Amino acid sequence: MEILRRFGYYFIGLAIGIVIVAFIFREKGTEFCYAPNCRVLKDIRNKTIVYENEAQKNLEEYTIDTTGIKTSVFTDGDVIFSKSNTHLDSCKTYTVEGSLKTGKVEVFVKNCDSIVRISSITPIP
Repeated sequence: MEILRRFGYYFIGLAIGIVIVAFIFREKGTEFCYAPNCRVLKDIRNKTIVYENEAQKNLEEYTIDTTGIKTSVFTDGDVIFSKSNTHLDSCKTYTVEGSLKTGKVEVFVKNCDSIVRISSITPIP
């Protein structure tokens, strides 16, 4: 009976500790990116984004907002690794699908060391 009481106290303390730690990390806005998709999107968001000529034309043609791409596509988007080339040394290329107010888009990204180049943006029908 003594061992059951000790386990009870242990689990009560563990539950209180988990609640406190979860509250602290939620307030700090800490992000835990362990999945490959999350790590790639976080790396893209933390770099300077440059739009190449074709991407600029696509933005104007389809009336796509650049802030929507950074806040929506690069936050909640999905990296399509089957269409990406991650074995390059200089700039790895990724295909990211995401949703905007105008619909779904596919963004082709070149992720270099200190800069991200968006090569094209195409809407998905």
